[in-house]
Order: sequence, then structure tokens, then C-alpha cells
Amino acid sequence: MEAVKTLDATGLACPMPIVKIKKAIQELSSGDVLEIHATDQGAKSDLAAWAKSGGHELLKDTEEDGVLKFWIQKG
Repeated sequence: MEAVKTLDATGLACPMPIVKIKKAIQELSSGDVLEIHATDQGAKSDLAAWAKSGGHELLKDTEEDGVLKFWIQKG
């Protein structure tokens, strides 16, 4: 999946990943994809809810070696 920007939110506890994601996604154009790396397990549900409420789409999420990876398309 081709991301325009990658955000490293590893080591951050909620709500900091969401705060950083909000700022990063504002810099993107509609339709662009943001890749996020996080380690906080709460980010999975928080990020899905945030994307939906903001009109964005969570395209994919995976976990590799304890790092959660998300791809969000800006609405």
C-alpha cells in the first residue's frame, strides 16, 4: 500500500497517537494515505473510531513484532 506520509507514534500512550495523527492528516490532500506505526494496544480501537468520526477510511491494519501498523485514507 502506497502511503504519502508515515507517522511514527511508537512508545506513545493514548491520546498522543491520535493528537499526532490529527496534525499529520491535516497536511495531506483528500484521498492521500497516511501510514501510522504505534505500540499502544488501545490505538487499534481509538484509531478506527477516530477515522470513522472524521470521515476518513481505515484501509488496513496489521501487527508485526509488537508494532501496530495502520493505513488511513483521508476523506
